[in-house]
Amino acid sequence: MKFALTWLKDYLDTTATVAEICDGLNAIGLEVEGVEDPAEKLAGFRIAHVLTAARHPDADKLQVLTVDTGDGQPLQVVCGAPNARAGMKGVLGLPGAVVPANGMVLRKSAIRGVESNGMMCSTRELELGEDHDGIIELPEDAPVGTSFADYHGADPVIEVAVTPNRPDCMGVHGIARDLAAKGLGTLKPITMPAFSASGACPVEIRTDDPEGCPAFYGRVITGVTNGASPEWLQQRLKSAGQRPISLLVDLTNYLMLGFGRPAHAYDLAKLSGAVVARRARDGEEVLALNEKTYTLDPAMVVIADDTGVHDIAGIMGGEHSGVSETTTDVLLEIAYFDPARIGATGRKLGLSSDARTRFERGVDPAFLDAGLDLLTGLIVDLAGGTPSEVIRAGSPPSEAKVIAFDPALTIRLGGVAVSEAEQKRILESLGFSVGADWPKNPDVTCPLRRHDIEGPADLVEEVVRIHGLDKVASVALPRIEGVARPTATPQQKLERGLRRAAAASGLNEAVTWSFLPTWAAEHFASDQPLWVLANPISEDMKAMRPSLLPGLLMAAKRNADRGAPASRLFEIGRRYFRSSDGLSDEKPTLGIVLAGEKAPRGWQSGKAKSFDAFDAKALALALLETAGAPVANLMVMGEAGSQFHPGQSATLRLGPKVVLARFGMVHPATLKAFDVDGPIAAVELFLDAIPAKKGAAFARPGFTPPALQAVTRDFAFLVPESLAAGDLVRAAQGADKAAITSVRVFDVFAGQGVPEGKVSIALEVTLQPGEASFKDAELKAIAEKVVAAAAKLGGELRG
Repeated sequence: MKFALTWLKDYLDTTATVAEICDGLNAIGLEVEGVEDPAEKLAGFRIAHVLTAARHPDADKLQVLTVDTGDGQPLQVVCGAPNARAGMKGVLGLPGAVVPANGMVLRKSAIRGVESNGMMCSTRELELGEDHDGIIELPEDAPVGTSFADYHGADPVIEVAVTPNRPDCMGVHGIARDLAAKGLGTLKPITMPAFSASGACPVEIRTDDPEGCPAFYGRVITGVTNGASPEWLQQRLKSAGQRPISLLVDLTNYLMLGFGRPAHAYDLAKLSGAVVARRARDGEEVLALNEKTYTLDPAMVVIADDTGVHDIAGIMGGEHSGVSETTTDVLLEIAYFDPARIGATGRKLGLSSDARTRFERGVDPAFLDAGLDLLTGLIVDLAGGTPSEVIRAGSPPSEAKVIAFDPALTIRLGGVAVSEAEQKRILESLGFSVGADWPKNPDVTCPLRRHDIEGPADLVEEVVRIHGLDKVASVALPRIEGVARPTATPQQKLERGLRRAAAASGLNEAVTWSFLPTWAAEHFASDQPLWVLANPISEDMKAMRPSLLPGLLMAAKRNADRGAPASRLFEIGRRYFRSSDGLSDEKPTLGIVLAGEKAPRGWQSGKAKSFDAFDAKALALALLETAGAPVANLMVMGEAGSQFHPGQSATLRLGPKVVLARFGMVHPATLKAFDVDGPIAAVELFLDAIPAKKGAAFARPGFTPPALQAVTRDFAFLVPESLAAGDLVRAAQGADKAAITSVRVFDVFAGQGVPEGKVSIALEVTLQPGEASFKDAELKAIAEKVVAAAAKLGGELRG
């Protein structure tokens, strides 16, 4: 929210500087996002007196001016404005000045062969208005040579971030109230323009939806003259980032921005019959002021007459009933709408506005009459007209919240000692009612505008933020003597270890959104239903991710689109599912995507090499081993999912049902869906499926190297070509667990000499003797066990 310092001082009597005001705002929880000083943009622009104006010798539409800047040395300036003439006073931009509208740096130059020492400026060029038909004309008493910024009274503009729980600060007056409570001035009473109401309101006003619109007030003003707003009003709206439109519209915006109270003005001539706040009818449409047509439903509140809808209540008015330059009679409307209903309507229509921002956070229900009278008085003062009496349909919430507040809570919860008298002063300056016998009578009555106050803790927060959060002492938490106990959970330790191991493997950690486009989530969805958000950040972030791979694939695509085709990415995060009882089910997961070249082309290696399924498998096994999974007992099985290539992917399982990981090459259809070039390898480790270590000791047992040298034996088996080599390795490993320490494949052959449908797999089996060396009979017995284990899988020893 933006506002000029002058606007703030309309409500706050203060001598504080801009820096002091900004420090105060930050201290009370209204974060200052920036300060813009228009005087800086107008540096280098001075008031100049045009002494002479002659036709340019080489251009019909240009004039050569002689201007006085007050230093006794007239300057020659070439100007194309039709209103430039001798005797006038205007604004001259000197060489070195920067034109605010376009950033152009002025310099001495020749225009059509005539030297020009600057530029006479229009209001648009100085961003003071939209007029560009001629240069600025100043009054005759404008002091020549004076800085235009000083003469114009350029005012600093402060921008603050108002948190959603503080709708009372969505107007400049509310910010002034907080600053006054902080001690940076005195809050001025609201000046109510005097006017006299005459006669009953000629229009019936009512609310047919007391839940959505509990209070609907209005009055008619006849005989108004709508035109341009006065300069003071335009300046205040411009400082807030609003474009002045017309006097009537600008005054309603002034009420909203100044006091946080939206209102609306209808052209009475465009209305027919009673004006009613009601539920929309299914399929009703309205052309809003943004020139877009919206289809409504019965959950939405609208303002309508006998002909149809004129206003999406609390959000935006209709195009066909708005005021114009020809408007002479207006109906002023000010209402209180249910915040939840306004928020739901805005989200459903995808429609945002300043009014919606205030109504859905909660406006002050006690400011309806005062707000309508203030708006009426301003219109009568500036646009003339005769106001009618007010019609009040319904009533706003009027029951103030009363909270029992013990001042001792401030030191207990806030950690700072504040005297009872100071606490009472702070609360009363913020609009809370504190009894004369407080704290004996602990009741504190909250103002209706403070929707965020729910209990004593909130009152402590109010006292502490005004007293000064910087005065809260920094106190260390108590600590148990001795060695600090570990605080990380087993899951946190697991993820830390995997993160280090993945980085050590050459992978780069990525952090992607937990939200996905619906199509991407559905592509990776399993049998469990998706979590789809009712109020997403955007339509591209609507579904909770069922897998980490979509986000990593999209990250790899973004990298490739920006000239970095090789990506080795990993992420540790959560997958989200809807459990059988309808609750959220989060599962910790590690995802990996390997895209681009594994090794570049070179004179030694030849062509560039891409990642393959075995690279993915190696990473999966290495990380599972880091996680403590029993890698030696894992089974390699299929069914990695439709997102993977069926012939180049697999799962790693602990038994036939417990899937610890899936890996392989991404399916071409998946690559096409994500518009990413392949081939790409991927891994997904399901950390929740990894069994926890049982009875792990605090320290590992000491390592004792074997006293005797290991023995190796080679075996070559003919096995069915459908048999996985890993199954054969596990069978050989289990043939004699006491003697066999490792088994590895060192050769695979199919071709001449090998029967069709068979493949030769050669194993190296390592045997470790214990207390005595193996004897020939023992080695023969072990070999027979290995051959027997292979035979159970259909293998036979090659001769």
